[in-house]
Amino acid sequence: MGWLWAIIVGFVLGLIAKAIIPGKQHSPLWLTTIFGILGAIAGNAIARAFGVAATPGIDWTRHLFQLVAAIIIVALGDMAYMATLGKRKHRV
Repeated sequence: MGWLWAIIVGFVLGLIAKAIIPGKQHSPLWLTTIFGILGAIAGNAIARAFGVAATPGIDWTRHLFQLVAAIIIVALGDMAYMATLGKRKHRV
């Protein structure tokens, strides 16, 4: 069940990050989901480093760290995608 939640959270975080980043992102949906999962993992690690591991109720601070990490990873990942595979696909 943990993997299913990771995929769902990664999908949602990736889509929110894509919506926040200005301009068009060319990475496919499956890659955006992976970037979102990585953002959630990185955000959890950063939150834990700041001492926001678990609080009663909704962890808004942890979710904010996850979202910021997902935005950064989606932006960098999309740039890497366009630098490698994206240009080839758009030329064809």
